[in-house]
Amino acid sequence: MADENAQASLAAAASEAPRRPYEGVPANVVRSVPDPASARLSWTDGERTIDYVSTASHLDVRDDSGRLEGKMFSLSYVQVDEEGQPDAARPVTFAYNGGPGSSSVPINFGGIGPRRVQTDGTNHLAASAQVADNPHTLLKDSDLVFLDALGTGWSVVADDCDPATVFSVDGDADAFARAIMDWLEKNHRWSSPIYLFGESYGTFRNAVLMRLLGERSVKLTGVVMLSAIWDWVQTLPGEDLYYLGMMPTYAAAAQFFGRAGEGVDPDEWFDRAMDFADDTLAPALLRGDRLGEQREREVAEQLSQFVGLPAEFLVRHHLRVELTEFRRELLHDEGRVCGRLDMRFCSDEPSPMQSSLDWLGGEDAADDAVEANWTNAFRAFCADELGYKGPAVYLGQNWERVGHKWIWQHEVPGTGEKVGAPNVTGDVALALRRNPTMKLAIIGGRYDAATTFWNVVHDLSCQFLSPALKERVTWMRYGCGHMAYVDEPTLAAMDRDLHEFYERA
Repeated sequence: MADENAQASLAAAASEAPRRPYEGVPANVVRSVPDPASARLSWTDGERTIDYVSTASHLDVRDDSGRLEGKMFSLSYVQVDEEGQPDAARPVTFAYNGGPGSSSVPINFGGIGPRRVQTDGTNHLAASAQVADNPHTLLKDSDLVFLDALGTGWSVVADDCDPATVFSVDGDADAFARAIMDWLEKNHRWSSPIYLFGESYGTFRNAVLMRLLGERSVKLTGVVMLSAIWDWVQTLPGEDLYYLGMMPTYAAAAQFFGRAGEGVDPDEWFDRAMDFADDTLAPALLRGDRLGEQREREVAEQLSQFVGLPAEFLVRHHLRVELTEFRRELLHDEGRVCGRLDMRFCSDEPSPMQSSLDWLGGEDAADDAVEANWTNAFRAFCADELGYKGPAVYLGQNWERVGHKWIWQHEVPGTGEKVGAPNVTGDVALALRRNPTMKLAIIGGRYDAATTFWNVVHDLSCQFLSPALKERVTWMRYGCGHMAYVDEPTLAAMDRDLHEFYERA
């Protein structure tokens, strides 16, 4: 229930002028944003109750000279006591999605926030889908701050700021570092254990951010990587790492739809596919046309048993199957196309005139099934419960202005070269070596064809971490897709595992 006095005092505190304003810096370089809004609310799972204050507000992103680059929208949930006071010793987790070009609504109202849209297995949700207290919210273990990247959601870039400054690997991480420090300063939480929780490109951001924050004397307690992608090379056309990463995920999808792996435990089947990718498919792909027709046929027949496609098809493609082709071919006899973010979701195949593979690559039943429901729930919460007067347009996805114009150049420290398809696993390893007390959780799903599990396992193994650092890394793999929280059994398991992760010293 809302507490009007608490709401008024918190809104006033959030909007007060900085104690040390930047002199000589223009105050009107960014278009106006709504005033902050707060409410005191309660969460319960029927056994436990948490009182918390939720605040919608913007955080300043300023460069070292004090010049405003933008204002980052945040939606926070902070546990409070009977007097309405937070606990400064409690962990605080900064969470976000990826894209690049995505807001933080999915991981909030779809996953770990205190309110969640109730899902229905792999079925598309109706407009009437219910929103309820989330029994598996991370609020039980940590205060939560959900951040929208600049240019997404309700976050805005300053009018006189070159978008290339923030729409890039390094600029984006820098903006998040500055917004996080602004929140810690305004909320007097520098003594709190600090965690990062990123999903998808949010894990790419995490890799750079966990190093960058350390360099700015912000010591992290832990980092959560959900549906991780660290090496951008694996996304490029023709790269063997792409086909190797896809193969176990194809096998998982084929088993789910009854095209392979009959009678085998799904985790065991996935492990077998991971081993096949390492031991058989990788050497075959590396040899190219030196493999020979006979050996190519032998590998194709074995691969066919895993992925459910005919050996002849695999031979014609020289063992290399693009995701869009697999999605279209696996259930072609049923007139259906399976998803990308979560291959278990399906839709009717497009009409014959819609033959563009690029277009089909962007069509995803897993996204269509839930995305709009999450945004509607978020809008209703902000307007009805917080009284936040947000603009009519909320940019849940901003591919045109952000994602498609992203600047990928990044220099992994110690390499001496800035490249356009960086592998930020080096940033992760460097951050762990510099801060060996930090914990790292890596979460993945068998049915995620957007950020495949094989690749992140491969990437970290190539960093040759010491046994002591490897003990700081927790691996969590579930029977889910990219947005693990869509799957309620996975969300319950992830709740238990993350609780142990946060409790671990």
